[in-house]
Amino acid sequence: MKPNQDSRYWIGVVSASHVNVAVEGGFAQLCHGKSALLRQMSAGDWLIYYSPRTDISIGQPLQAFTAIGQITDDRIYQYKMSESFVPFRRDLRYLPCREVKIVTLLDQLTFTRGNRNWGFPFRKGHFEIGADDFMMIASSMLEDETQSLTVTTGY
Repeated sequence: MKPNQDSRYWIGVVSASHVNVAVEGGFAQLCHGKSALLRQMSAGDWLIYYSPRTDISIGQPLQAFTAIGQITDDRIYQYKMSESFVPFRRDLRYLPCREVKIVTLLDQLTFTRGNRNWGFPFRKGHFEIGADDFMMIASSMLEDETQSLTVTTGY
């Protein structure tokens, strides 16, 4: 696997139950539907979801990377979930993957290695990572290691 030099790589922090909804729907939604974070990303960028819990408030601790996908276009749109909640989303093409506990990668990732307080960046809900960290996480998650992570025409 070889990262695309034009792509950027992101971590989104979302409960596993919400990640499952996003994967099924083929979209990304971050930080309670705010648009600013989605606007930082571009078509061809990659997003890995990290899930601290199985469900948003009452779920069991999980601390795992739970999904990986590529942003398909530059469109950011609102989706009416209820009368009072209309979050922003953008479309992603998710790859089949397995859940990977972060504890197995703590000593290998530059943003966690040697850091007792490794969870601090995750509190922001969304942050950019380097290509090497992305490839480390992605290679652990992908079910078929021959899957290509390069941008394809038409995404």
